[in-house]
Amino acid sequence: MIQNKLVPNIDIFNKIEPTKYTDMGMGMRFKSVEQPETADFKAVLSGLVENLNNDISKPDELLRQQMMGNQNVDVHDVIIAINKASTEVQLATNVTTKLIQAYDKIMQISI
Repeated sequence: MIQNKLVPNIDIFNKIEPTKYTDMGMGMRFKSVEQPETADFKAVLSGLVENLNNDISKPDELLRQQMMGNQNVDVHDVIIAINKASTEVQLATNVTTKLIQAYDKIMQISI
């Protein structure tokens, strides 16, 4: 079974409960989900930024090891790490742009 840090650890089968429409032959619904492991948005965001920084610095380290003659590091590994870092930077830039656009739209709402 593949473990993923981004997938919440929720026991779905114990969360199903009948609705008020169960007597009429209608479906079931889910109970509320557990509290998130990290309730602090700042902690989540700083963790994502830290992971991004680690992934961005990885190609430099692999390239340095390759140039020092480390036989365990292949040129293909360096190229893959560079492309992965480039993709992550593009994704982070796009997400940041969307967040700023959403903030601007919220600030334009008049109450």
